[in-house]
Amino acid sequence: MITAIIVTYNRCRFLVEAINSVLAQTYFIKNPQDWELLVIDDGSTDETGLVVSQYLQTVPNIRYYAEPHRGVSAARNRGLALARGDFIAFLDSDDLWLPSKIEVQMSYLRAFPSAPFCLAEEIWIRRGRRVNQARKHQKSSGYILEKALSLCLLSLSSAVFRRQLFEELGQFDENLPVCEDYDLGIRIALRYPYYYLSSPLIVKRGGHADQLSQKYWGNDRWRVEALLKALASGVDEKATLLIKKEIKRKATILAGGFRKRGQLCQAEYYENIINSLMI
Repeated sequence: MITAIIVTYNRCRFLVEAINSVLAQTYFIKNPQDWELLVIDDGSTDETGLVVSQYLQTVPNIRYYAEPHRGVSAARNRGLALARGDFIAFLDSDDLWLPSKIEVQMSYLRAFPSAPFCLAEEIWIRRGRRVNQARKHQKSSGYILEKALSLCLLSLSSAVFRRQLFEELGQFDENLPVCEDYDLGIRIALRYPYYYLSSPLIVKRGGHADQLSQKYWGNDRWRVEALLKALASGVDEKATLLIKKEIKRKATILAGGFRKRGQLCQAEYYENIINSLMI
């Protein structure tokens, strides 16, 4: 079974399209008993519950859970705890799957049983217009730890995971308000190659004000915490050096930014991190 998980928070205006893109999956249409969709409502105060209730009356594969607002990581972990599938596919509530997405990725994962997950190419829409990805965002296959340390290359909406990957690596870090996908991406890259399909299978929509990536200044704060956690997890000498270099690069930028803003305690925190690296 495949479990699709949509986590949503006050996005009923996008949610209908996201759910419809799940229902339009060719794999699910051909295999109506082999999938489920969990909608995890992270404490929405809009009409999310009403929107989902309209589907519950006609689509038995959908289950809806209204949770207290605890953040995206806790909501995704709730979905993992409730999932019955051996394969897990997340969909952000502002993104869309193209109809063949699950069918293509399941064919790949069954052809390559050693692959713990696979990613697909994306179509990017910003403020209603298609845009090209910058070169730094372009995905690739193989052991890509160095690239994954620089920025997040794990697009959750584009992935299908084998459930045992989470059993091995753990769930999403609920201490990170953002960059939880970056953290998971590093944990994966430390152990496995990335498996990337070059066909565009999802639409990522961005540029709206409620995106978590737009909520905080200096999201590298959370990436540094993820890197420090990776460093403490016990990695080999090569990975240790790569992680330390990336911590130094990000912490230097953060320290300068906090000093410019007059937030000296925060600046000193990152300066102390840099000094402790001994590189």
